[in-house]
Amino acid sequence: MRVPAAEAEVAAARLLERFPGGLEERAADGRTELAVFTDADGEAEVRSAFPDVSVERVERGWEDRWKEFHRPVSAGGLWIGPPWVEPPASEPSVVVDPGRAFGTGAHPTTRACIELLARLDRGSLLDAGCGSGVVAVAAARLGFAPVSAVDVDEVAVEIARETAYANGVEVNAFRADVLLDELPFADVLVANIELAIVERLLERVASSIAVTSGYLQSETPAERGWTRIDRVELDGWAADVFRAK
Repeated sequence: MRVPAAEAEVAAARLLERFPGGLEERAADGRTELAVFTDADGEAEVRSAFPDVSVERVERGWEDRWKEFHRPVSAGGLWIGPPWVEPPASEPSVVVDPGRAFGTGAHPTTRACIELLARLDRGSLLDAGCGSGVVAVAAARLGFAPVSAVDVDEVAVEIARETAYANGVEVNAFRADVLLDELPFADVLVANIELAIVERLLERVASSIAVTSGYLQSETPAERGWTRIDRVELDGWAADVFRAK
């Protein structure tokens, strides 16, 4: 259905009452197009509320089409990919299910962090703002131990635990605000968040090494108390390694 842009929010709310699973929204010729995916009964329900609609048939398997966008990548000598792709037997792997928490392994900042971790001496590690747990699990796969992972989002913590379990590695994941709560000491801190939070986090941790990312290659965290010793740039993004002074 197409509605004037000013009416889109109200129309979307009415649709979501009937289809809480979600809808698709896009601009179309100066108006807003709203779409839901449903069956014949759902089509009749839409028409009862919105008579002026158009219908297009979709091919079978449309609900899994999003999987085509999640391809395996390599970083730090690890294969990282979704569970519906078979990892190669010759390469250590990290399997991560794209879902409710940020972090599939494919984003340049994630890959850059893992590349830098592969270059470091192994030790204990804290992943601050862990999302899906992909970096923490990759670190465990690379030989870091013990590995802790924290996030302010309870769902992310749950997903990080599931990711660790699925990969057969030990990661102590728990909820914490990286800027407010007491954090466990670790030899290596990883923070793939955003520049402002990275800078504030660096001021309150006691790690000897910090791997940071989440910002563009034109940006660099303030280095108070730290010396930058390595950097990786990928697709316009950057990740850095800092050593405490």
